[in-house]
Amino acid sequence: MTSGPYTGRRETIHYKLMGRLAVPCKDFLEWGDCLRSPERHVGDEHVGAVRISTVFLGIDQNHGFCELPILFETMVFRGGQPAECWRYETWDEAETGHKAAVALVRAEIKEKVNE
Repeated sequence: MTSGPYTGRRETIHYKLMGRLAVPCKDFLEWGDCLRSPERHVGDEHVGAVRISTVFLGIDQNHGFCELPILFETMVFRGGQPAECWRYETWDEAETGHKAAVALVRAEIKEKVNE
């Protein structure tokens, strides 16, 4: 084990889900097949007119340059347009982040109603 920042690069940047665990794909075609699965959706909710969607992306958003891959994303859509985005390494982090984003939007709506 080395200390300090990660300086290598992983060859694998494409992943698939096995249950809730992300595992490397053997090739690009396997990765493409996994994206068709509805099981990659961690959460998808509407709070009023705001949509909160959290998904498994299957491609490392660090592009292999950091020690751990970033594979999940929560997007908040306002008026049909992306407004906020958070990314995560694991399903559990994504699930927690999704719940936090939903709570944030609900609090914003409640605050506007109480103004």
